[in-house]
Amino acid sequence: MSETNLAFDDPEQIMQLFGPRDHNLRRIRDTVGGEIFLRGDQITFRGTDEQTRRGMEVFQSLKERLVQRGNVREEDIDRALNGSYRPTASPEQTTIDLFEKSRKVVPRTAGQAEYVQLAKENELIFCIGPAGCGKTYLAVAMAVNALRMEQVKKIVLVRPAVEAGEKLGFLPGDLLAKVNPFLRPLLDALHDMLDHEQITRYMERDVIEIVPLAFMRGRTLNNTFIILDEGQNTTITQMKMFLTRMGQGSRIVATGDVTQIDLPPQVQSGLTDAVERLSGIKGVATVRLTGKDIVRHRLVKEIVKAYEPDEPPGKVHRK
Repeated sequence: MSETNLAFDDPEQIMQLFGPRDHNLRRIRDTVGGEIFLRGDQITFRGTDEQTRRGMEVFQSLKERLVQRGNVREEDIDRALNGSYRPTASPEQTTIDLFEKSRKVVPRTAGQAEYVQLAKENELIFCIGPAGCGKTYLAVAMAVNALRMEQVKKIVLVRPAVEAGEKLGFLPGDLLAKVNPFLRPLLDALHDMLDHEQITRYMERDVIEIVPLAFMRGRTLNNTFIILDEGQNTTITQMKMFLTRMGQGSRIVATGDVTQIDLPPQVQSGLTDAVERLSGIKGVATVRLTGKDIVRHRLVKEIVKAYEPDEPPGKVHRK
């Protein structure tokens, strides 16, 4: 017999993890085995070495989810219990081959590796995280890989044309020229992975399409890898419209940073709403990257951290 403890900053978190009438606790105990005790602000596990290890893994995983989201759902319990019996995918195991002059994209953090793994296992994935954590870059890499592997026939990159506090109506050119600044980050990611000539050929043949969100209405996209960037700036109606474009053989990745919503204060983000509405549906997954996953310039991580106290607490309509 062995014994180990897991401490919590707030005893209320333990009560949330245990669930109504200790429902979650009983599920975990029945699955993992051993004994679980509550002692003040910590949980104590007692059992075989394997039972205490599993119990620690499950509750540590749920604790992290609770700190990130403010609550724990039934599917979180399922995933924690399943995850406790298999190793997490490493960055090396989730390498994305672009099949372009030996170019490969390797996730640089455990969070990024989980993101890529979940995208492989699900048809619709939401990725929420701060600036610089690779949300868009990895999504584009996965789309290029799927295209080269002939898993899809087309890539569609989508972005809402929402201004970040500035009016861009004075920009010269036609409508497409005006929305080009909004779509530029997606083009930058593509140019980092493929040669300019290859991108040009793909776009001329309509194999790669980059469009503002407003142009998606009425379409049905079959056998397509669809990426929605800056999804936090969609309304609920826009997000519903976008998600229902999904046709047979298609996959969707919707990314966003909920700390940088440029919608009017009274308008709820379609991204946070969709994460709540669609949670628990088979084939849909959500991954939340954190400051630990930031891989841009080292100062970006410090900048994001410095602004955290001024941001909303993050409990944005989640189950």
